[in-house]
Amino acid sequence: MNETKSPFASTTIWGAGLTVLAAAAGLAGYSISADDQARAVDLIGQIFGLWDRVAVIVGGALAIWGRIKATHRIG
Repeated sequence: MNETKSPFASTTIWGAGLTVLAAAAGLAGYSISADDQARAVDLIGQIFGLWDRVAVIVGGALAIWGRIKATHRIG
């Protein structure tokens, strides 16, 4: 396990954070089931998986657009 990733891409981090929030909500009188927590972590993982692809597409398009619109050579 030598590869790294952003903490925001970690299901473990999101799961732990959601568990802390659920515990805090429980102290405040709200109830969040373990199933709801698992679904929320799954949804967050899907959003970040999609966001990663969108960021790559937008970044590439922005680089191409910037080069097309450039008024000076890269030197």
